[in-house]
Amino acid sequence: MASRVRAPRATALALTAPGPEPDEAARPVGAWRRLLKDPAAMAGAVVALLFILLAVFAPAICAINGVDPYTYHVDLLDGSGVPVGRFGGASAAHWFGVEPLTGRDLFAIVAYGARTSLPIGVGATALSVTIGVAMGTVSGYLGGLVDMLLSRFTDLMIAFPSLIFMIALSALVPPSFPKPVFMVLIIGLFSWPSMARVTRGQTLSFRNRSFVMAARAIGSRSGTVLATQILPNIAPTIIVIATMGIPGAITAEAALSFLGIGIAPPTPSWGRAIASAVAWIRVDPWFLLAPGLALFLVTLAFNLFGDGLRDVLDPKLAKRAS
Repeated sequence: MASRVRAPRATALALTAPGPEPDEAARPVGAWRRLLKDPAAMAGAVVALLFILLAVFAPAICAINGVDPYTYHVDLLDGSGVPVGRFGGASAAHWFGVEPLTGRDLFAIVAYGARTSLPIGVGATALSVTIGVAMGTVSGYLGGLVDMLLSRFTDLMIAFPSLIFMIALSALVPPSFPKPVFMVLIIGLFSWPSMARVTRGQTLSFRNRSFVMAARAIGSRSGTVLATQILPNIAPTIIVIATMGIPGAITAEAALSFLGIGIAPPTPSWGRAIASAVAWIRVDPWFLLAPGLALFLVTLAFNLFGDGLRDVLDPKLAKRAS
């Protein structure tokens, strides 16, 4: 009697579509070790962390000298409203001096201004990254008509005069609407196109890879493929762009506050402090230097840290360094 030959059963390995093995240069442990060896990236991380701590603990730090950004010290001003003493009236009680015309403590304005500028920068960046990643991955993965429509909409947003529209929107928003929320919304809603373009290109490069095609072959839905196969592979790029987008959002908030459509007084803001300091630049340059230097250091710190992340998370650059 002829023996019956059974067909081999499909193994679990044949029914799964694992993503590619991560490059040794892109493994989290190796990337973290290389990041620690980058002095510029570490310096940026330390400075950014210091400003974050300054924003979180601003009331406690300012309480050391018993100052706040709302109390006027007119006794520290001369008859024309200029701070008495060198460096804008800097002293042991007022580390950065005082504000002209009001006498408010300038260090407290910078510290409390960090509580305004940093959350707006992070919130706006999170919103722009969320929109950009969603638009870019869907456009790149689905292709066809969807890709054409979303790409043309992205091009339209890039060409749109966003600053003019932000100014126009500020006149339509009711005064009762929270200004920080408004700043996060308008900055985030106009900052996503660059992220969408990058993620679309990355998605196109991964869409026809073998592990993505295997996932589609076993019946995985588009959302599942995007979440489990494509997004993990483009995550390093997203992280780098998000890190480098935070200073841009902070600068945008400062620019809008400089134009008078940002955070309303008396809430401290770096942008509004810089705008107020322009009129006093000849008689009290320190008034401009303090908030301007804070904005410059935060921008530089996040850019340095973002550059370091890009170097360690990019497999090609990591292989060259090794």
